[in-house]
Amino acid sequence: MRSLVDHARSFASTLVADPERARRLRALEAGQSPEVLFISCADSRVVPSLITGAHPGELFELRTAGNIVPEYRSRCPTGEAATVEFAVAVLGVRDIVVCGHSHCGALGAVVRGDDLSAVPAVRGWLDHAVPPEAPARTVRPGPPDLAEVAQRHAVAQLETLRAYPCVRERLDRGRLALHAWYYEVHTGLVGAHRPDGGALPFPPL
Repeated sequence: MRSLVDHARSFASTLVADPERARRLRALEAGQSPEVLFISCADSRVVPSLITGAHPGELFELRTAGNIVPEYRSRCPTGEAATVEFAVAVLGVRDIVVCGHSHCGALGAVVRGDDLSAVPAVRGWLDHAVPPEAPARTVRPGPPDLAEVAQRHAVAQLETLRAYPCVRERLDRGRLALHAWYYEVHTGLVGAHRPDGGALPFPPL
């Protein structure tokens, strides 16, 4: 924590030596207009701005355990659904990326059937947010291939997103595109799902 506090204290002063960065930050005072809603896992090893090179204001981020997108329920709104709706209907993002990753603890716990009784909130999130048809429930016998599980899971979240009214409306108008990515935390490699081929593993970007 000490190093984080020290950096936060000195951050503003570092802008003196980087006028372009300072200019970008000043421009954000007028508001935000991100290009992409980036949905990723809360895992600390996954850093969207580091992976994409995005500057402040370019990514609208949603981070959840297991990069799970819960089903849309208008009578039971969630923070995740509100984030998606705001990004699409208010900010007008043109792309949504769901980024899975290697060594995902949430998906690993599901496919292994780990005892999560000590973390009931985590257990409830994984039980209710991962649809029964998701890859974590349908892996073939034998040791699970977590890379394949994570990639299939990312694609499954796109299907969930398509059921969101705001997403469906923008897709129908050709104003939105959905993407599934997979990030290897130990190599930095990023792959992307190609709907026309549907092949696994995801080919590199």
